[in-house]
Amino acid sequence: MLRYLLKRLASMGLTVLAVCALTFFLMNIIPGGTAELILKHTVLEIDDIPTDEQIAIVSSQYNLHDPLYIQFGRWLVSALQGDLDSSYIQKKPVSYLLFLRLPATILLAFTAMAMAILVGVPLGIFCAVRENRFTDYILRIVTLIGVSMPGFWLALLLILFFSVDLKLFPVAGYGGLRYLFLPAVALSAHAMALTLRMVRTGMLEVMGQPYIAFAISKGLPFRYVITKHALKNAMLPTITVLGISLGHMLGGAVVIESIFAWPGVGSLLVDAISARDIPLVQGCVLAIVGVFVVINLLVDLIYIYLDPRIRYG
Repeated sequence: MLRYLLKRLASMGLTVLAVCALTFFLMNIIPGGTAELILKHTVLEIDDIPTDEQIAIVSSQYNLHDPLYIQFGRWLVSALQGDLDSSYIQKKPVSYLLFLRLPATILLAFTAMAMAILVGVPLGIFCAVRENRFTDYILRIVTLIGVSMPGFWLALLLILFFSVDLKLFPVAGYGGLRYLFLPAVALSAHAMALTLRMVRTGMLEVMGQPYIAFAISKGLPFRYVITKHALKNAMLPTITVLGISLGHMLGGAVVIESIFAWPGVGSLLVDAISARDIPLVQGCVLAIVGVFVVINLLVDLIYIYLDPRIRYG
């Protein structure tokens, strides 16, 4: 087990390093100078053209004249020491900006995940129990739509119907449950539909096993057989889906947060990319990838609890 953990930690580190390096070099090969964009977002007006002297000053201030591999190496050394540098535009430490935005993303992600579990798991069991009946067909069609529909399109439909027409929820913003409901629904729709389909498939496979028939033949209540015998074994594939979905949600639902003006890491990343604020982009990507790989590791460890037959070597 220890050997497995060490291998996973090493692969996690390499994954985070590769993604951060790729992001850094891609951000620097985008057309347009970084120094010019910094000036336009901090000193100049939109239509003003920066002078060569201003560009030279900013490039010298942020060491932008150095080769890219030296700039990335400098950032990597600082990141390993816990210093993510400061934002070019906001002039504040990146770690501080992430600390301000992370609670909003955590709130949105866990609310969306709770919706996906509370709706997807019971309906998946219901569909498996009522296989090939009318309600099963209807829910399968709904899940197909939920899996296929882009999140941004569903978000716009929710705003149009619930905010513009019915005026039940605010269009955008950050606050109480009324502000949280629509972005959480839009973010959870795909995971909800996928969870339902995975639970249904897993339950159908497990319910065909001999030990389920034996439990029913002993006279155990059907509800007990479903919850205590079938569901636990059927949940293994679903745990993987939920873990990946939660990683995406915590990693920053970029589009959903932007549409609903939700002040999370996703919207912060969008603003940083548009301003070419490379330290802030790097910090957001590091947080997103770090959360994702950690959740994947936790999912693998949860497998041991759910199925003691699984052993990692």
